[in-house]
Amino acid sequence: MTPHEQQPTRHQTRIDTTFDHFHRLYANRTLGLKTSPVRALFAVANRPEVVSLAGGMPNISDLPLDVVGDVLKDLIGARGAQVMQYGSGQGEPEIREGICQVMAVEGVHADPDDVTVTCGSQQALDLVTRIFCDPGDVVMAESPSYVGALNTFASYEAQVVHVGMDEEGIDPEDLRVKVSAARRAGKRVKFLYTIPNHSNPSGISQSLERRHALAEEARRLDLLVVEDNPYGLLNLDGDPLPTLRSMTPENVVYLGSFSKTFAPGFRVGWALAPTFVRERLVLAQESATLCPPVFSQFAVATYLRSWDWRKQVRVFIDMYRQRRDAMLESLAEQMPEGTTWTHPSGGFFVWLTMPDGLDSTAMLPRAVTELVAYTPGTAFYADGRGQQNMRLSYCYPTPERIRLGVDRLAGVMRRELDIRETFGVGPSVGSRSRDLGPGPNSL
Repeated sequence: MTPHEQQPTRHQTRIDTTFDHFHRLYANRTLGLKTSPVRALFAVANRPEVVSLAGGMPNISDLPLDVVGDVLKDLIGARGAQVMQYGSGQGEPEIREGICQVMAVEGVHADPDDVTVTCGSQQALDLVTRIFCDPGDVVMAESPSYVGALNTFASYEAQVVHVGMDEEGIDPEDLRVKVSAARRAGKRVKFLYTIPNHSNPSGISQSLERRHALAEEARRLDLLVVEDNPYGLLNLDGDPLPTLRSMTPENVVYLGSFSKTFAPGFRVGWALAPTFVRERLVLAQESATLCPPVFSQFAVATYLRSWDWRKQVRVFIDMYRQRRDAMLESLAEQMPEGTTWTHPSGGFFVWLTMPDGLDSTAMLPRAVTELVAYTPGTAFYADGRGQQNMRLSYCYPTPERIRLGVDRLAGVMRRELDIRETFGVGPSVGSRSRDLGPGPNSL
């Protein structure tokens, strides 16, 4: 039984030990709210002496801040009264048109009327979950899955069922088996949540063949797909692959964001959805915020119009490629035998599987003592798995800092292995290739 299935019903008595005077008034769904392990690490990981391979903060040092500053100054001078006023709950037409131009690069041809602007793609995911999920409903999610999505699903009291992955992405057959089993058990399966491009946390990208197979399986199952695509344009080894939305637009809600390709501080994301879904998203948006931030929308729209944003994305790609390569080279040089990892073709993350006997959560305090931080794998599962895994982020540190961090991490792992061998609980190192890492969690 998962933690989501153990939540109290309306007729159960809550027993809390707390000094919070209002604890008996909170809704049951607040029991699903928990601190993000990534956010919890910030206080430690931001210390200058610690090499943080934990967070997924974009590196915007190569952003032309002088250009952005001029854009904002001109925007205020020419349209200040408009851009600092309330706006449409769906988002301003100007930014929705710009969003459609960005999506077209990945083969998504959309009408601006079908786009709903949100406060980052995280809010888009929250709104989608709000309009579809009742307590006890099932969400299918890849394995492992984005921690922010898992927390959102938990906050709406949805049950997460993880679907197996390999090096090519989600296994369509495992999806069919698990959707069918849930439906036979009387569960309502609402949608599949997936990050097909350079997934957070695994770094895995679904192959073209796997995308077609997944889209076909979703059609056969009559299953809605929520495609989260914040990293799609950050393909470090080639052109972006076609999106699931471009393959089966009638049953895909596509989520996008400017946080990774422009700047996260503006908090501009979006959802592209079939018409009836879009209408409900707009109503949910209006009840949540009245309207998404208007100034941010005009700022991003003006940037897209006045600057070669595709060239800027290429600058980011070159920068992230250097960091990705530094991490993969360092892992190959430093990691102890029995360690495997994914080889991302883009995005921000590497998913590492440690030798048997090591626990990433238990090891983290010792790693921080050695001035290196990572995110334990358990953060990315709803069912407690991932003890042997960790997510490593290469997006923010310099290549030199990445190499230093990997060296420190490898030293911590070797000492852990030495302790286990000393006390007779050493790992059993198998015959897995140490430089061709398996899919997540050795699936």
